[in-house]
Amino acid sequence: MRLLCDVHISFKLVNYLKSLAFETIHVNQILDKWFTKYEDICSYADENDMIVLTKDIDFRNSFLIRNTPKKLVRIKLGNLSNAILMKVIAEYLPAIQTLNSEGGFMMELDQVSATVIKRKI
Repeated sequence: MRLLCDVHISFKLVNYLKSLAFETIHVNQILDKWFTKYEDICSYADENDMIVLTKDIDFRNSFLIRNTPKKLVRIKLGNLSNAILMKVIAEYLPAIQTLNSEGGFMMELDQVSATVIKRKI
């Protein structure tokens, strides 16, 4: 599973995911770093078969309207500690891995649940 973390995702989460043997990069390590437009992030993720991990609603809207990025996990948990965020992500990793193997999807994580929208790619 390959993950591309948006600018609002901490490097602590990136490193945590790497420690679990997931290929994970932060947008600040590619393209135009924190200046990269979300459209370019979507294209990069789709071209490299990556899941975009973000807090940004622009990616949700793009998924629903333009069908890109093809794989998206949007975190709707507000401001919380990295430790809690890592715990929440760890809880949903098996579901994310299953969705990743099935194809196009968007998963939104909030305080009480995970909502999934699937798309054929």
